[in-house]
Amino acid sequence: MTKFIKKYLLIFVGSLSLTLGVIGMFLPVLPTTPFLLLAAYCYLRSSKRLYHWLINHKVFGAYIYNYVTHRAVLKRTKIIAAVYLWLALAVSIILVNNWPIRYFLLLVGCGISIHLYQLKTIDKDEMLPPVVADDSRQDGPITKSG
Repeated sequence: MTKFIKKYLLIFVGSLSLTLGVIGMFLPVLPTTPFLLLAAYCYLRSSKRLYHWLINHKVFGAYIYNYVTHRAVLKRTKIIAAVYLWLALAVSIILVNNWPIRYFLLLVGCGISIHLYQLKTIDKDEMLPPVVADDSRQDGPITKSG
């Protein structure tokens, strides 16, 4: 019974995380990458079918694989993330009338910007999604070699 509960709890957390990650693509206040990585982690440990769907998804698959495997993203992704981040932070800083919170938002923005800068930049032709093996179950993205 505990395996059953654990499986469906992981599926629920993975699905919730995926939903928040998708929302984060359009709402810069929510971080997309951690939520997508958490979804992949949860699906890997609960449902091969959901993990394979996510890792082979035309939008998320290559993004998750390249971030986990190479700690790399597209240059366009870096630029868009930085622009949206600082636009959202600028609006928040203007609207919030509390100096400690304004300083905190600036620190968060600087930290995220440093993280984005430290990620490797890859070209679109290098960003290929993995081919997932059906019978594997490992702790990271699974590729079929050969």
